[in-house]
Amino acid sequence: MHIHILGICGTFMGGLAALAREAGHRVTGCDAGVYPPMSDQLRALGIDLIEGYDPDQLKLKPDIWVVGNVVSRGNALMEALLEAGVPYTSGPQWLAEHVLQGRHVMAVAGTHGKTTTTSMLAWVVEQAGLQPGFLVGGVPQNFGVSARLGRGAPFVIEADEYDTAFFDKRSKFVHYRPRTAILNNLEFDHADIFEDLASIEKQFHHLVRTVPASGRLVVNGREESLQRVLARGCWSETVAFGVPAGWSAVGEPHDFEVHKAGQRVAHVSWDLLGEHNLLNALAAIAAAEHVGVAPDVAARALASFGNVKRRLELRGEAAGVKVYDDFAHHPTAIRTTVDGLRRKVGTARILAVFEPRSNTMKLGTMKSQLPWSLEQADLAFCHSGGLGWDAAEALAPMGARVTVDDSIDALVQRVVGAARAGDHVLCMSNGSFGGVHDKLLQALRQRTAG
Repeated sequence: MHIHILGICGTFMGGLAALAREAGHRVTGCDAGVYPPMSDQLRALGIDLIEGYDPDQLKLKPDIWVVGNVVSRGNALMEALLEAGVPYTSGPQWLAEHVLQGRHVMAVAGTHGKTTTTSMLAWVVEQAGLQPGFLVGGVPQNFGVSARLGRGAPFVIEADEYDTAFFDKRSKFVHYRPRTAILNNLEFDHADIFEDLASIEKQFHHLVRTVPASGRLVVNGREESLQRVLARGCWSETVAFGVPAGWSAVGEPHDFEVHKAGQRVAHVSWDLLGEHNLLNALAAIAAAEHVGVAPDVAARALASFGNVKRRLELRGEAAGVKVYDDFAHHPTAIRTTVDGLRRKVGTARILAVFEPRSNTMKLGTMKSQLPWSLEQADLAFCHSGGLGWDAAEALAPMGARVTVDDSIDALVQRVVGAARAGDHVLCMSNGSFGGVHDKLLQALRQRTAG
């Protein structure tokens, strides 16, 4: 089968492309923007990429067109497809029909931590010898790829609540039909498609409805929003984590005992930081148990977990300044990321460099939470390019600790001017951020040379 993917460089669609290629299909694709790490992975697989959505692509005549949710009405190629009457489908639908059928699907849902927890769970199940398939919205460093078919029954998938396609406004995860589902947390996000938190809770309950009675829901017991989801109806075994009655931890996030209903069952010692990663680990251990992985086996696997690219990833050091890259973009994720780095570096200065780039942040829905999210940073630098609201006004409660620029080059110069040896510069964005990491490192080296 020849499939042509519209929006192929998104993390989900790029992973789908990798799976289709591994399954023996001919895969091509197009996108408006192409940047690493997904573009590198696709080219390494021999997948031809086309820049843009020129209707001339109709000449490829694939067997099926797979349409990503970045494509909307008015897209030139999509309009041509509709006029031509050719067969098309969504990415989640294609995945459900051609990859997930017959597998024990293990889905990881939540506002935060999906990519990391999915990667943890895939690694745990892999180390237990179950040879899982997986699709992750990032590149787990233990595997080096974002997706693979696997030979065993389990298939671990990052289960996104964002909508499926312009012609299917259901959340992606309703297509996956999991037997094991992690509900990691639930806050308001995706303000471009959801009116309020209640509308997201409704979609999460649609996911709960698809889990069979023999399935397992692994639920963050600290989240009132998830309790409301379950109160709508639940037909499967439910286990909680993060609370003493369920799966809990005793110790520090980098070294803790795992307790199940108050009884010690394992010990985790690893390199990851932050309370959020401790909770992610508990969820992965509880979910892996459902496919027969003992907690102590899971804990040993986590000791060798290498995290995901762009999760507090050290990109380099220059002039005694360390520069990190992180995917954080929601205020809660920014706060937990800064907290994780703070726990690591102690009293050393943290310079937070960020851009409100997600659709939700561009709308300004959560702008008032930004000062709270950056409380533990010593200095903050905001890239405000493309925003329809006043970032300086929103960040005013931070006083002189914050600087706002609409140019990345200007932002880089400000950061370099403020940075000194021993500092930690934390760059946070859900995009490429204009290559800010390399620009910072280069400018710091030039400062030293000068």
